[in-house]
Amino acid sequence: MKGADESDLNAAALVARKLRLLMELRRAGIGDARVLGAIEKTPRELFVPEAFQDQAYENVALPIGNAQTISQPYVVALMTELLELTGREKVLEIGTGSGYQAAILSRLSRRVFTVERHRALVREAEQRFAALRLGNIVTRFADGAKGWAEQGPFDRVIVTAAAPEIPAVLLDQLARGGILVLPVGAEYHDQRLVRVRRGESGCETEALAWVRFVPLIAGLPRAGHQTIEQNDDDIAALRVDLAADEFAIE
Repeated sequence: MKGADESDLNAAALVARKLRLLMELRRAGIGDARVLGAIEKTPRELFVPEAFQDQAYENVALPIGNAQTISQPYVVALMTELLELTGREKVLEIGTGSGYQAAILSRLSRRVFTVERHRALVREAEQRFAALRLGNIVTRFADGAKGWAEQGPFDRVIVTAAAPEIPAVLLDQLARGGILVLPVGAEYHDQRLVRVRRGESGCETEALAWVRFVPLIAGLPRAGHQTIEQNDDDIAALRVDLAADEFAIE
């Protein structure tokens, strides 16, 4: 009985934290009810390592292994909102990571194709998608910097790592009338979130919020470097580093 009571208390605490996060996102300017609804329906605690469960609904980025992070919820919401999804789109995501962003996208679009260069992260994300019965997500272990031309063109493209400039290869895979959202900037402290609309006569680019993402890296990790373990000291350091950045995200 005691175990059941503790479980109920933990579940209630998660619900309260999620509601607090949703209110925070609204105050920060996220106004799309469908985006907020997708965040409400997606259990972020399933995408967060056990050591960070108590922060699952804090508005911060958190480490997930392989020197990657699960993005700050505000930035996930903002990038999703910028895509202007209607439910009919075919979406390409570069950088699966934990799978949280793809899970949000899957609730708002027709199909999501997501590419990740770390095999371990792909496997973990696939398990989460299966557990949540998200059947409209297609994963691929590959070099995300190349996109996924075989499945293109895409109505929407989202990149969760910073490129020094807008990648031409991804623009080539964007359909007419499509939208590309990504962070652009060669330096970690000099990155802007950019939205590109592809029209009949060219592309229109908007520079938006200042953000901080890890760089978009071409190629696959060297053999033997697929998994990076994090000890307690590493986790403690990451807590400090991530807390110091307002937009410390993928």
